[in-house]
Amino acid sequence: MSEVLHSVGLDVGTTTTQLVISQLKIQNQAGSFAVPQMAITEREILYRSGVYFTPLIGENLVDGGAIRTIVEKEYEKAGVKRESLDTGAVIITGETSRKENARAVLENLSEFAGDFVVATAGPDLESVLAAKGAGAVEYSEKTGKSVLHMDIGGGTSNLALIENGKITATGCLNVGGRLLKFDEKGNITYVSPVLQRFGTNVQEVVEILVQALEMAAGLREPNELFPHFWTEECLNGDQWLKALPDGELVISFSGGVADCIEQAHEALAFGDIGPSLGRAIRESLLCRGEYRLGEQTIRATVIGAGCHSAQLSGSTVFYQNIAFPLKNLPVVRIADTAQIRQRLEAQDTDAVLAMKGLSSPNYGEVVRLAEQIVAGAGGRPVFVALEQDMAKALGQAIALRLPPDRPCLCIDSVGLEEGSFLDVAAPVGPALPVVIKTLILGG
Repeated sequence: MSEVLHSVGLDVGTTTTQLVISQLKIQNQAGSFAVPQMAITEREILYRSGVYFTPLIGENLVDGGAIRTIVEKEYEKAGVKRESLDTGAVIITGETSRKENARAVLENLSEFAGDFVVATAGPDLESVLAAKGAGAVEYSEKTGKSVLHMDIGGGTSNLALIENGKITATGCLNVGGRLLKFDEKGNITYVSPVLQRFGTNVQEVVEILVQALEMAAGLREPNELFPHFWTEECLNGDQWLKALPDGELVISFSGGVADCIEQAHEALAFGDIGPSLGRAIRESLLCRGEYRLGEQTIRATVIGAGCHSAQLSGSTVFYQNIAFPLKNLPVVRIADTAQIRQRLEAQDTDAVLAMKGLSSPNYGEVVRLAEQIVAGAGGRPVFVALEQDMAKALGQAIALRLPPDRPCLCIDSVGLEEGSFLDVAAPVGPALPVVIKTLILGG
C-alpha cells in the first residue's frame, strides 16, 4: 500500500527565484508481520516554474509583494491550490537571506504557501538541499566516491562533503557571481562589501574568488585571505579543512555559476561576473581532476527543497490532542536526563525535547524518564523526539501523567540538533512527516 504527498519548493535566491511542485510516494517497507517502516520511495517533479530575477527594492529590501505575485502566478500555471499541498519548503538563500525584511517575507510566504509548507533559511540546510537536488549525494552513494559539492550562486557558495552517500560536513563561502554588478554599458553598479578590500578589477576579483574555492577543496594552501571568505553561520576555514577526507575528491558543481563552467556566455550576459567566474573555474585546479556538473545546476536548491526537505518519523509514535501541523518548534537537545527540567523550564516558548533515548528500556526506566519529562514541562504541551525506537511506550507513559486535555507528541527515529527547528505534519499511515530546519537570518 502506498500514499502520495504533494510538495512545493520555493527558492528566493540572491539572483533568482523559482518554484517546483513535486509528488512524493510513501510506502511501508516492512514485512506483513513487522512494525511498519514508512519511507519516501519515489520523488517525481510535476512542475517547474520559470526562473525569475529575485525582485528587490533598492539593494536592501526583498520585494515580498512581488514574490507573492510570482507564487500566485505559478500556482495558477501549475493548476494547483494551496490546500492540495502537503509539505515542502520556502528557502531564502545566499545574500538575500540577509536582507533586512527577509523574516517578514518568510512569514508571509509561509502562510500563503499552504498548511505545511515551511519557511526556512540558513547555509547548512541550503548546502544539504543543493547537494541532494543536484544528485551529488546519490552519485556518492552509487559510486562510493567522496564528493565535494559546490553550489555557487549569486552571493555565496554552499559546500557539502559527501562520503558514501552521507553528508559529513557543510560550509559556506562569500563567493558568488553577483558580488560585482554592471549596467549594460559595463559600468559597475554594485560592489559587495565582501570585495571592498580587493578593488573592482574583474580579472583580479575572479582570480581571488577562485583561489578561495581551491583552498576550500584542499587544492591550494590557505593564505591570509582564506578566513575572510567564510560566512559566520557555518564551520570556519580551519574546521572545514580538518573535515576534508584523505584521498581525492570528486568536485561537483551546481548553482547559476555552474551553467557558465562549460557553456560560453558573453562577459556581461547577466550583468555580473558569473560568466567570468565560471570560465575561471573551468581553467582552475578544481577541474584538473575528476569533476561533474550536477544533474540540476541552477535548479538544484529548489528541487532539493521540493523533493528532499521532508522525511518520515518512525512508525511507533504517540500523539494526543495535537492540532497538526506543528510549526517552528525550537529544539532543546540534552545528553543527560538530569538536564531535562532545567532546560525545559528555561524555555519561554513551547519546545521539542530531543535526546538519544534508551536502548531496550525496561518498564521502570520508561516510567522514570516520563516522570522527568512531565515535571520539566510544567503546564506546557509535551513534545519529544528520540533517536531510539521507544516513542510509543514513552508517549503512553507521559500521557498517563498529564491532564487529559494536555497536548503530547512523542516521535522516534529522528535526530535533532540544538539550534534547529522542527515541523510535524498530520500522519501518513503510522508515521509522521517531519521537516528539520534552521532559521538563520543575518542582520
